[in-house]
Amino acid sequence: MITIKSEREIALLKQAGNIVYKTHQYLKPYIKEGMTTLELDHLAEEFIRKNDATPSFKGYNGFPGSICTSINDEVVHGIPDNRKLKNGDIISIDIGACYKGYHGDSAWTYAVGEIDEEKKYLMEHTEKALYQGLEVIKPGSRIGDIGNKIETYAHQHNLGVVLELCGHGVGTKLHESPDVPNYGVAGSGPKLKEGMVLAVEPMLNIGSPDIYMLENDWTIVTEDSRPSAHYEHTVVVTKDGYQILTGE
Repeated sequence: MITIKSEREIALLKQAGNIVYKTHQYLKPYIKEGMTTLELDHLAEEFIRKNDATPSFKGYNGFPGSICTSINDEVVHGIPDNRKLKNGDIISIDIGACYKGYHGDSAWTYAVGEIDEEKKYLMEHTEKALYQGLEVIKPGSRIGDIGNKIETYAHQHNLGVVLELCGHGVGTKLHESPDVPNYGVAGSGPKLKEGMVLAVEPMLNIGSPDIYMLENDWTIVTEDSRPSAHYEHTVVVTKDGYQILTGE
């Protein structure tokens, strides 16, 4: 069931989203060569807890980390460990925070040192695909409109759209209805209404859209071992558009 959030709930979701945003900003200076993803995880958890929230991902269906750290060909759900970041890597960091029972959720992809032109292209156009999807959000639009805009933009820029993973509703649960695919037919799917809260999150690959799961039962990687990028914002549908909850 798709829920419409009250003003009180939206205020709490804004607070949760702001904590997620601030955690991303806090981590940025530490995303550099020689840093381990486990060190980033510890920094994020400490920061989230200092802001009177808890990491949404920790223990979620058994996930061991506080954040997801996905490097290069890892699409999503990379588990923090003792791997050191290397110059030329890209890393997507997915952060969730729960504040007074309400969640914020946002992922961003970062460059480690100097990256090649292919990775720059992937990051630029995956981020732009996110905003392409967001710009159609308003009451009366449909879920399919979001996916259609993302898919169209991705294909115009020769990027592979991961079909098996999608965005979602957000509220007292980290993942709520509706699913928000990164592909679709314009004019299809549930109608958007004021007060809906959605996480929109294109996951695009420089090569094939095909993916598989590693033996750890979490981490998703590209079939062709080429890089993937992931950008995500949580937004609320307003009376005339949308507001990003996981930004400034």
